Amino acid sequence: YSLFPRGGGVSYTGGYLPTTGKSITIDMTRMGRILEINAQDMYVTVEAGCRWADLYEALKDTGLRTPFWGTLSGISATVGGSLSQNSIFFGSGHHGSSADSVIGMKLVTASGGIITTGSGAVCGSSPFFRHYGPDLTGIFTSDAGALAVKATITLRLIAATPHKSFGSFNFQNSQGMFAAMAEISRQGLASECFGFDPFLQSQRMKRESLSRDVKALTGVIKAGGSLLGGLKDGARMALAGRKYMRDVKYSIHVITEHKYDNVAGQYMDDIRAIATAHGGQEIENSIPKIISATPFSPLNNMIGPEGERWAPVHALVPHSRADALHDAIEAVYKENKAVTDRYNIATGYLYTTVGSSAVVIEPVFFWPDKLMPFHHRNVEQSVLKSIRGFPENPAATAAVQDLRQKLVELFLEFGAIHFQIGRTYKYRQGMDAASYGLVTMIKENLDPNGRINPGCLGLNEEKNDD
Repeated sequence: YSLFPRGGGVSYTGGYLPTTGKSITIDMTRMGRILEINAQDMYVTVEAGCRWADLYEALKDTGLRTPFWGTLSGISATVGGSLSQNSIFFGSGHHGSSADSVIGMKLVTASGGIITTGSGAVCGSSPFFRHYGPDLTGIFTSDAGALAVKATITLRLIAATPHKSFGSFNFQNSQGMFAAMAEISRQGLASECFGFDPFLQSQRMKRESLSRDVKALTGVIKAGGSLLGGLKDGARMALAGRKYMRDVKYSIHVITEHKYDNVAGQYMDDIRAIATAHGGQEIENSIPKIISATPFSPLNNMIGPEGERWAPVHALVPHSRADALHDAIEAVYKENKAVTDRYNIATGYLYTTVGSSAVVIEPVFFWPDKLMPFHHRNVEQSVLKSIRGFPENPAATAAVQDLRQKLVELFLEFGAIHFQIGRTYKYRQGMDAASYGLVTMIKENLDPNGRINPGCLGLNEEKNDD
């Protein structure tokens, strides 16, 4: 039998899907406990199935947090799954991906052995530090769950930053947007810096309901720092509504944070100057305020406003290559316009900076097809009742898969890299032979029969037909 570990099950690259006739799936979500919060030595240990939303709640009143503190899907996504995939969003502007916040792990190998990484592997020590000898922790991050089964994970803690500032800006073209995002990223000004193209932001404005708006307002008011400040923020949002986004082209949304309120504000002033220098115009900052106040919302964005199917694909590139890759993606769309028109496939983008050197470009697809049980488990019932839905449309779905594959091939040509590699991205094909050979040697040592998650990272693909 082959073994397939599964976390929250909200990834889109097939990383946890069984691919063999004889397969066992391990659902890790019942291993969701928080085992230790050590405020003196600044680490927290959780079981691999702990959700980011649960960890956030447990730390909320301690004055502490992890540097990277969750994905947009953190209401379902688990810590273990995020480390296997390597994930980004909350805190990624300053602290990179989820892998950059982990100290050590306990893992179970295919033979049943237990491996400990980081200082926790030292007899008589504790999991307070990552590096002692070769970095064994790093081997098991971004491994698509193919090397061993994660059991427990220890993450760094830092002091929470109580003061935040928010900004949103409109750009007439993607070039100005990318230039501003790159400079904000290089200067380390934003804890989160993300953007939308005109189509995706119009979808988001259509998708949300009045009840969702009220929930968002409530969250912003509660997060306002004071009753008066919260009420002012809520009043501004209520007055702005959604009309302010109607004429917006490419938008970016930024959050700054610091121990001191005036410093968070100064960072935002610097961001305003950068945005203006690159042709940006400041607009109402409702979107970053809402995301900050209600970080782990229900996963209603995994469908379109009328119940369309949704699927993304993404690439991580240095700032210097963002414009060229974006233009190349647009060229693929132009070449395939007859297909997208025939099947009523719509496309948009999400953009996000990671650390000081990189940007994620995430094309997303919307198309008419019947929703799957997966959607009915994760999307709120009130949303499902409000959509019209669509009949089965396998031809459109096949066309989307073909377009996604064309983009994956394009990303390979560009030397782009990826989070949540799973079975979608061309990891083996993109790596040089010696480096990938080392990965296969590690796999063969830990799992000589290739039974854990065959096919991920291109490893043991021949077992997919067993």
